[in-house]
Amino acid sequence: MVIVRALSMPEVKLIESRIHTDERGFLVEGWNESALADAGFAARFVQDNIARSAGNVLRGMHYQLRSPQGKLVRVVRGRIFDVALDMRRSSATFGQWAGAELSDANGCAMWVPPGFAHGYFVLSNEADVLYKCTAPYDPSADRTVRWDDPAVNIVWPLTPGSVPMLKLADANAPLLADAECYP
Repeated sequence: MVIVRALSMPEVKLIESRIHTDERGFLVEGWNESALADAGFAARFVQDNIARSAGNVLRGMHYQLRSPQGKLVRVVRGRIFDVALDMRRSSATFGQWAGAELSDANGCAMWVPPGFAHGYFVLSNEADVLYKCTAPYDPSADRTVRWDDPAVNIVWPLTPGSVPMLKLADANAPLLADAECYP
């Protein structure tokens, strides 16, 4: 059984899969095209990415301006807070975000549609994240928007007073007001 439900924006979905457990461990069906189509979700994927991150790492907010990627994000090991940010200027939800905790224990995945920036913060000591993409990675189209833009106000679950570990491009990313966006 799979349940697909919208988060705070109807395009961003949380996909809840049944977790089968026994004394050996667990099994989660990560992708079943037919079952997900029956639940109202369909996508065609062309690339899988796996990222391992240490605790307190924040990756994001990333998007591709040309050939935007839809991403189905799942945690294979650990816990993250996953975020989608609407980058479509013509959208009624432009500049709004939706987030959810994903973990190996809850078996959930999050759909980040094309036209949205994506990022996550690692809540566990380490996390392995698998994301299926609807378009190949294009480094020349890669863009980043500031993770802590006060106009967007993403509520990251940071320990008060702490600063997440960022790559330089994420730390120096433009604010949403100055970012290249989709029409």
